Amino acid sequence: MQAGVAIEHEQESAAQSLQIKVLIVDDSKLQRKIISAFLPRVRYEVREADSGQPALDMCKVWQPDLLLSDWMMPGMDGIDFCRAFKALDREGYGYFILLTSKSDKEEVAEGLQCGADDFLSKPVNGVELRARLMAGERILEMQRALREQKRIVSETLEQLRTVHDSINQDLIEAKKLQQSLVREKYRQFPNAALSFILHPAGHIGGGLVGYFPVSKREVGFFAIDVSGHGVSSALMTARLAGYLISPSPEQNIVLVQGPQDTVLTRPLVDVISDLNRIVLDEMETEHYFTVILAIADMDSGVVTLCQAGHPHPVVRRKNGQIVQNGPGGLPVGLFPEAEFEEFQIKLNAGDQLILASDGITECPDSKDGILGEEGFEKILTDLGGVKGANLLETLVWKLSEHSDDAPFPDNVSAVLYEHSPPKAR
Repeated sequence: MQAGVAIEHEQESAAQSLQIKVLIVDDSKLQRKIISAFLPRVRYEVREADSGQPALDMCKVWQPDLLLSDWMMPGMDGIDFCRAFKALDREGYGYFILLTSKSDKEEVAEGLQCGADDFLSKPVNGVELRARLMAGERILEMQRALREQKRIVSETLEQLRTVHDSINQDLIEAKKLQQSLVREKYRQFPNAALSFILHPAGHIGGGLVGYFPVSKREVGFFAIDVSGHGVSSALMTARLAGYLISPSPEQNIVLVQGPQDTVLTRPLVDVISDLNRIVLDEMETEHYFTVILAIADMDSGVVTLCQAGHPHPVVRRKNGQIVQNGPGGLPVGLFPEAEFEEFQIKLNAGDQLILASDGITECPDSKDGILGEEGFEKILTDLGGVKGANLLETLVWKLSEHSDDAPFPDNVSAVLYEHSPPKAR
């Protein structure tokens, strides 16, 4: 017996948790009782009010799901009550049914315009009443489902915003770290000077420029452009930097220890061939990269280079003549049997050598065109006489002007080597 009572109590509790709040508003107590009698209490929590104003006051503290209101009432009638109810600030939707004996189309239109969702003719029929309520419940259920979906979307967006802010902060820090790989923007040597600039596409990218000392007479420098953009390209760039930046033969793939603590350079074709093998055999990546690697003799002005898919080196002679030439070569990390070629450029006093990424020559304009090699030469011609870091910074400014200040879609990086033996100074 006790078990049966417990089961009945659990069923009643479950029903109570699913109850729908219904408010009946009618100045006739008899009408309220008749309507209330049609509503099973296990399904509905029913309250009553005898006119519009008390009903409105009740709605402010107790939010009904369904409202059944007589149209004709003293004081605030059903139309005014409906309009005031719909103006309330409430969490969910309230389905409003007007009880009326009116059937004129204009009067029905007036009720709809004030916010009523449905009509029920008086005297009320129990079967029709329950059918109207079920229709209202379906609307309420859809509204609740939409509200829940909106809540989930809002929470998800907030979580995504938090994650995005965190990632954005990490990328800002990563950009600082990547920029730190370019240790100096300008480096003066007795007979030469090096300048560098690096503008990754977006927060971080796959561009890198740098140098390493070899001896009092020689200096090495390079320009690298890894395919793609973003974190994976930047990580590959950082790993490549580990092979080239250090001045120590134990850590720099270009350098070897010579006799009597001297430092020598390996053949540049061997260096890039080794990098090609490392990328293909040791790095699990789909990325490849282009590179120009250079060793400059700062006394003679002879620069030995190896070009692997990177844009041609640009020489601007002291007299303003501009030459772009090189063997081209294949990018690193695509073909196991790729071969590379060394070549030399002889610089005279006052000449400049620029190793630039294709983010410069392929910089777009507002008309779907690109700067191109001729456009690059024109900028350099216009900047005749500008030297050092000022030349590279002005070059970036000119690129921004060319692209109408749009963000660069690709890495913009360059190395400027200037040969300046004592007689030129």
